[in-house]
Amino acid sequence: MALLEISHLQKIYVTRLGGAQVEALHDVSFSVEEGEFVAIMGESGSGKTTLLNILAALDRPTGGEVVLNGLPLSRLPERKLAAFRRDNLGFVFQDFNLLDTFTLEDNILLPLVLEGRKYQEMRERLVPLVEMLGIAHLVRKYPYEVSGGQKQRAAVARALITGPQLVLADEPTGALDSRASDALLSLFERINRGGQTIVMVTHSVRAACRAGRVLFLRDGEVYHQLYRGELTEEEMWGRISDALTLATSHGEEDAG
Repeated sequence: MALLEISHLQKIYVTRLGGAQVEALHDVSFSVEEGEFVAIMGESGSGKTTLLNILAALDRPTGGEVVLNGLPLSRLPERKLAAFRRDNLGFVFQDFNLLDTFTLEDNILLPLVLEGRKYQEMRERLVPLVEMLGIAHLVRKYPYEVSGGQKQRAAVARALITGPQLVLADEPTGALDSRASDALLSLFERINRGGQTIVMVTHSVRAACRAGRVLFLRDGEVYHQLYRGELTEEEMWGRISDALTLATSHGEEDAG
């Protein structure tokens, strides 16, 4: 059974001025198997952010359903959503979302603090995780004292510390230089090989090449998908570029 199932998802927003309706998502359906690394690509306005917010239970769909490990998210009452996100989802953001007044260690442990975990248990989870991520020597530093790549590794540690069923990454390489981006993506691949399920929204072809599968969104719909399989990174790059070019040409035809 799939870990994540998205069925006929629709999201309609009503604008404040004039009350016009804007359909951000239109009949989106796909599934993610446990242990998959899936990238979602699309131009600005394609619905990527809306989709990610719904997967993160930060927004409710107008129609359709998101099911995580057999649990329909629509059945969760508002009062339980925060605890659900904390217990089941890990988040990695483009701008890191670290608290500058906390050390990296405190930032990483924050989800466990909110769960009321004992300090000994938190340390037992923290130590192997920061060693794996190569930031054990930095945990007493503050975010403004380390590089962007190191901040993103701390953000990844915070996302993984609770042992989430699903990691959601929103443009995780967007604020990093090419070297730090490559290091982070290699880290994602290693974490994924260890069994972690990852769904990543990205504009970056370089980032998408590292995923096992790429979904392409246009006008609120999934119009294409690619499996990496045995393709080299260069071959995957070419396939992704072709798919994005196809979407652009179709968009221009529709506009014409």
